[in-house]
Amino acid sequence: MNDKQEEKNIEYHLRGCKICCKEQGECKACLSAGGLKFSTTDWLNGINSSDDFNIVEVQFKNTRKNFYINENNISLRKGDIVAVEATSGHDIGIVSLCGNLVKRQMKKYGIDESHYEFKKLYRKARAVDIEKWQDAISLEHPTMIKSRQIAAQLNLNMKIGDVEYQGDKRKAIFYYIADDRVDFRNLIKIFAENFHVRIEMKQIGARQEAGLIGGIGPCGRELCCAQWLGSFISVTTGAARYQELSSNPQKLAGQCCKLKCCLNYELGVYMEAINDFPKINAPLELVDGNAYLVKIDVLKKTMYFSYSKDNSETLTGLTVDRVKKLMELNRQGIKIEKLENTKSQHAQEPVTHVVGEDSITRFDNKEKNNKHHQHNSKQTEQTENVQENKTNKSSRKKKFKRWKSKNQKENSNNEK
Repeated sequence: MNDKQEEKNIEYHLRGCKICCKEQGECKACLSAGGLKFSTTDWLNGINSSDDFNIVEVQFKNTRKNFYINENNISLRKGDIVAVEATSGHDIGIVSLCGNLVKRQMKKYGIDESHYEFKKLYRKARAVDIEKWQDAISLEHPTMIKSRQIAAQLNLNMKIGDVEYQGDKRKAIFYYIADDRVDFRNLIKIFAENFHVRIEMKQIGARQEAGLIGGIGPCGRELCCAQWLGSFISVTTGAARYQELSSNPQKLAGQCCKLKCCLNYELGVYMEAINDFPKINAPLELVDGNAYLVKIDVLKKTMYFSYSKDNSETLTGLTVDRVKKLMELNRQGIKIEKLENTKSQHAQEPVTHVVGEDSITRFDNKEKNNKHHQHNSKQTEQTENVQENKTNKSSRKKKFKRWKSKNQKENSNNEK
């Protein structure tokens, strides 16, 4: 009898997922939480549909995605490792979306199914494909370091941000950043001689580089460009001015050294609110002087005025409706006495503490404080008692000296 050999499972941790492969068999992948960038929730999963859509979305390194046609009608699910068609050879990727939801995703990216030339999806990846893919991934970091050294030796004004190898190790994509046009024909020849693969140079911007590398923003969450933001809209300093933000460039810039994309998120709300504010080209005319506009609070719809352009310590807050009425009175030639006589609800508001900011000693132990207070009170009582005893002793000594001197005088008189 021949002993049956037990099948061995091989585990890999690649591209944000755990892959389990059987020898000479298919591989199963388990996606880790937050492993894939730009991951889409398949909210149509489990819903039966008569229309079987044979196009799937496959994701590669970082944010690179593409759509492939499943001509062989292979049973696929999200997270499967597949071999797909490439320009030369084949590539290995992870299925990020399948089913009818791919139609909506294609519509989002502006892809027309009837005119777009889809590449083919060959098969599910085998253990041999995964091993080759793992070898290709292990070459990416050393290749990036060496390519940066070569570019520096050639004095090229460019920065190579990332390198991605194709699944069969026949091709490598070099992502680079450059302010001006770069002639890298000689660079490609040197790359081909050193790395022995087909070279593709792909230029990206600073925002795309931040999305490729990833990181944590000042808000404490993952960068939007690395998590979900795919299309970048230009951000200007006007967005910060409309929102009354600080003009400090260090606070307005993100990790890509560009203006933060989140400056555009609430800009529409501020633009709509600012339309209600009157345009003040001249100061408000009062009986005792003029009131100049110093600042505005868009969300509270409050305008702050001061009697001096340079002095902004004493401000008076007026509502937008009240300012409109005062401007109308000025047009009619009527001047009011003082701004303080108006109903200014937002002027000199008391400072209210937010939860967690009420006291520096809010986390101190009250029992320890009470014990410490009792200990201090006992010490003070003891010191007071000592001082009283000292004063009493000194007074008794003085009395004894007076009595002794008096007795000595009396004795001397009696002897005489």
